[in-house]
Amino acid sequence: MTERMAQPAIDQARAAHVARGAVLRARLTVAVQVMLSGVLLALGLRSFVYEPFNIPSESMQPALLVGDYLFVAKWPYGLSRYALPLSLPLFEGRLFAAPAQRGDIVVFKSPANNRTDFVKRVIGLPGDRVRMVHGQIEINGSLVPRQRLSDFTLTARPEGGCHAAPPMGACQVRRYRETLPGGRSFAVLDEVSDAPHDNSAMVIVPAGSYFVLGDNRDDSADSRLPVADGGVGMVPAANLIGRADRIFFSLDVEPGGRSVRWNRIGRAL
Repeated sequence: MTERMAQPAIDQARAAHVARGAVLRARLTVAVQVMLSGVLLALGLRSFVYEPFNIPSESMQPALLVGDYLFVAKWPYGLSRYALPLSLPLFEGRLFAAPAQRGDIVVFKSPANNRTDFVKRVIGLPGDRVRMVHGQIEINGSLVPRQRLSDFTLTARPEGGCHAAPPMGACQVRRYRETLPGGRSFAVLDEVSDAPHDNSAMVIVPAGSYFVLGDNRDDSADSRLPVADGGVGMVPAANLIGRADRIFFSLDVEPGGRSVRWNRIGRAL
């Protein structure tokens, strides 16, 4: 009699156990789906919308400083394989291609190896005749005007900066405002007069390529030199990753410690 009375309780316990297992499996399935959706959303945003980059060199000072973190917009020029994670070779060229504009700050894969990321400013468009004349850009026979600004304080670092002997760990560098054809205007640095790359041979930018320069003219490997001589040469449109859009964080790393540059956070480029 006791065993017959216990059997319903056993069945009820077993059914409750099965129900709890079903609930746990359902919750686990939902959690996995949410996680996978989050991963896919993050990959989609990184591949097609925005990708974060940080600035490790001084080549784009004063617009970009060492320790700046910025969002790079993927859509303005369309999509290439280099916009994808691991640069997956799923297609050639660009999908939904659109041209870069003169004055844009672009992130691209180095034509030397198609792996290293560079950030520079677009100066010459396809068909332009470009050269440097005593530190000034000449485009299609006309010198790009530049206006003298106040000096820029450049921190002396072991890896670069301050070509002259720096007093107190810093040096004052000449700063100019350049205005490109079309009206785009920005500040550049020129510490050394008539440096080796302040004069260059005339080049004609090939179709589907761009002539790029760093804003810190004495510390930039760019289109003034071909790849064989340590520059980047002409940058193919297919190598563009995207356009620098906005600084979302900035950290100043000094010998005495680190500090956040709050005034740079949110700055549009």
